[in-house]
Amino acid sequence: VRLLFLRVISKKNFIIFDMKLFEATHTFFYNWSQVSVANWRKYPNANCPHVVAIDVLDRHVDPETGVLRTERLITCHQTIPGMLNRLCGGCTISYAREVSEIDPQNKVLKMTSCNLSMNHLINVTETVTYTEDPTNPSRTLFKQEARIKCGESISRFAGYIENFFIQRFRDNAALGRQGFENVLMGQGEAA
Repeated sequence: VRLLFLRVISKKNFIIFDMKLFEATHTFFYNWSQVSVANWRKYPNANCPHVVAIDVLDRHVDPETGVLRTERLITCHQTIPGMLNRLCGGCTISYAREVSEIDPQNKVLKMTSCNLSMNHLINVTETVTYTEDPTNPSRTLFKQEARIKCGESISRFAGYIENFFIQRFRDNAALGRQGFENVLMGQGEAA
């Protein structure tokens, strides 16, 4: 797990752009095909009760590349700090849009998601990639990256809010990996 803080300053336009980054990597001891199939069975799972619904909005296969592209709406129920909760009207249900692309030819599954809720206050973009381990095809490499940026309207509290979301990502990432391992083990038992 790696945390980064990025600051970009443009003297020409007097722009200060702060962003928090979260990165995590993991190796799954299952081949890429098993992992990519299990990905669709990841939720619901007991390790991630905050994910309450996933709805498929669009799904199609590119006839030229064979890439399966899926767009989903993810519904979560999570508590947030009181200050942020007041800013967003006390709602604990949030929504995210996820776009995934499965490239069976190159054995890459890439999912990018962004928050739809509270995006006037904070932008969270997450990218998850599963690739076949080039040194051992029976393993799959996982990489997760999240970019978290508060809007100017709450810049006074940006550090606090961004740190909260970084910690939430760290906690949920660990739970999510364990839950996914459980799905993978169950898939092996069902086979």
